[in-house]
Amino acid sequence: MFNQDFLLIIAMNKNYLKKTILPFFLGLIINIIFSLGNFLPATAYPIFAQQNYANPREANGRIVCANCHLAQKSVEIEVPQAVLPDTVFEAVVKIPYDQQIKQIGANGKKTDLNVGAVLILPEGFKLAPNDRIPEEMKNKVGNLYYQAYSEDKKNILVIGPVAGKEHSEMVFPILSPDPSKDSTIAYLKYPIYLGGNRGRGQLYPDGSKSNNTVYTSPITGEIKSIEQIQSKKGGYNITITNLDGEDIVEKIPGGPELIIKQGQKIKADEPLTNNPNVGGFGQMDTEIVLQNPTRIFGLLVFFVTILLTQIFLVLKKKQFEKVQLAEMNF
Repeated sequence: MFNQDFLLIIAMNKNYLKKTILPFFLGLIINIIFSLGNFLPATAYPIFAQQNYANPREANGRIVCANCHLAQKSVEIEVPQAVLPDTVFEAVVKIPYDQQIKQIGANGKKTDLNVGAVLILPEGFKLAPNDRIPEEMKNKVGNLYYQAYSEDKKNILVIGPVAGKEHSEMVFPILSPDPSKDSTIAYLKYPIYLGGNRGRGQLYPDGSKSNNTVYTSPITGEIKSIEQIQSKKGGYNITITNLDGEDIVEKIPGGPELIIKQGQKIKADEPLTNNPNVGGFGQMDTEIVLQNPTRIFGLLVFFVTILLTQIFLVLKKKQFEKVQLAEMNF
C-alpha cells in the first residue's frame, strides 16, 4: 500500500519535478562551470593590473601593463573627432602583429599569441549598455566581453587575453555622458589613453620571471653541468661554479633555448638562454570632443545668416547695377 501511494505521488508530481528540480540542478551545474572558468584567467592579464593597481595609469603617464610586458610594440586607436551627449559611438582598437609567429606558452610549448587591451576613457564615459548598442555595431563587437576595471572605475575598460588571430582589431561600444544630467561633466575636449599588448609577459607582479624571457647568469664562473628537468614542462638546472669554487644552481623553465654549454666560462648577467619573447606592449593616446548640440545649432544658424547676407548683397548689387544702367540710358 505504501509503495502504491509513493508511486502515485511521484506520478502526480512528475511535471512539478520537470519544471523545478531539473532546472535547478541544470542551473547549478552551469554556475559551477562558469565559476571554474572565471578562476582560470586569474593568472593572466589584465587581471594582474586589476589586482595590484587601483589605477592602471601611473603619474608619469605609463600604463602599468608595461611593468610586465617589457618589449615595446605599436597600437592604434580610432575614435570620432566629436560626439554628442548620451550617444553610443565606437572606439576601434588595433593591435597589429605577424600572425604567423608563435609564442612560448606556460607549458613551454609553442602556441598562438593572445592579445589584451586597457582603454582609459574620460570621466563619465562608459561601456554602452547592450540595449543601446545598434545592431550593426553589435556585429562588429562580436562575442567579445568587455568589463570595467573596477566598481569605481567604470570609465576604464579592459579585455583579454583573447585569441590574437581573431581579435587583433576590436570595437569598443562607448556611451558618452550627458552634462544636463551630470553637473560634473562639461562640454570639453578630453584625452583617451590606450594600452595594448600581444603575447605573454616577461615578469609576474611579484617580480619573478616567466618562461617567456631571457635568463642570465647570476655570477661569474664556469658552467659545471647542465641537467635536464624530467617533467611535462621541461627545463634545465644549470650548475655554475663561481671564482671561489662554490656551486650555484640556476633553474631555467621550459621554453627558452640554452645558448651555453658545459665547461664554458661565463660572466655575471651574461645570457644563458635566447630571448623567446615575440610580443610586446604599446601605448597611444588621442582626443575626443564632447560637443554641445546648442553650439552646433548656433553654428548652423550663423552659416545660414552668412549665406542669406551674401545672397542679399548679390541681389542688392544687381539692383544697383540696373538702376545705374537706367540712369546712363536716360
